[in-house]
Amino acid sequence: MSNPKTNTQAEPQSFKKWIGTRKVQRRLVIFTFMFVPLFLLLMFTYIPFAKMVQFSFYNMKYIGARTFVGLKNYVEIFQRKEIFGSLLVSLYYMAGGAVQLALALFFATMMVFKVKGESFFKATLFFPYLICGIAIGFIFKFFYARGFVLDTILQAFGMDLENIPLWLQDKSINNISLAATSVWRYTGQNVVLFLGAMMSVDTDLYEAASLDGANRWQQFRYIILPSIKSIIVLNLILCVSGCLSAFEPPYVITNGNMGTGTYFVIMNRIAHQNQRVGLACAMAIVLLFLIIVCTVGQKLFFKYAFNDGNSDESKAAVRKRKQAEKAKKQAAKKGGSV
Repeated sequence: MSNPKTNTQAEPQSFKKWIGTRKVQRRLVIFTFMFVPLFLLLMFTYIPFAKMVQFSFYNMKYIGARTFVGLKNYVEIFQRKEIFGSLLVSLYYMAGGAVQLALALFFATMMVFKVKGESFFKATLFFPYLICGIAIGFIFKFFYARGFVLDTILQAFGMDLENIPLWLQDKSINNISLAATSVWRYTGQNVVLFLGAMMSVDTDLYEAASLDGANRWQQFRYIILPSIKSIIVLNLILCVSGCLSAFEPPYVITNGNMGTGTYFVIMNRIAHQNQRVGLACAMAIVLLFLIIVCTVGQKLFFKYAFNDGNSDESKAAVRKRKQAEKAKKQAAKKGGSV
């Protein structure tokens, strides 16, 4: 006859042995490391996103009654001129993004080919990216203000103050001025990304190209550019999404006035000042859709136009070469038949 006291003591010991086994410990670690990030994603990303989609079908404020309106908020987005006008303002930032990427490629290529003071230039170019966006907004607000920094510099070069345009009030140039702040801020970040990708290229390729008589431009075109294609695509995707969601420069410098309101600034105004939370949520969904469309379009373009990194030729060059070979075969067949 077994003693019940011994049985009760054996149970915790067996559970302790089971929980201490390597197999169980490994599963617990895997589950913990999976559960924590998934829980955080669920709480702070997926549930808020689902609620935002839900709110986009309601006419509502932050506090108060909600009225279901269906797709009315989405229809209103396409009917309001200020919202579509804000998307046109994003084109200025996209043009600035193209200038920014071109400058970043230029500076990164110069540093790859070793220039004096390389570390100093890298730190100088990257420093603006470390500054808070709000602080940059205040810096350029005074930089562009009438009679302040930029006007003083131009006057030192002999320009009359009356002939200097109003950088923030003139609607023909104020968006260009604001886009220039983004170029100044993000060029250094792209330089560092491009430089990191370029430094991974084997230096023997440069030496071999130099021995074959290739100049710097040819080395950039045929060695560097194909090698960093994936980083260029990544930067383009980040650039387009950032241009569509530009917020800090127009919000801090002009508060979106005088035709400088970007999509995010208008959305912020509708949500917080006008208390049209449902309409603002619908705008966020439309913006997400636009970013996805632009990203997929870029990926498809680069997939069609360039190789996959395993060939020295682009797909366009391969197509041209195959067409030339086909034409030669057809000409040879005609010559043989004659």
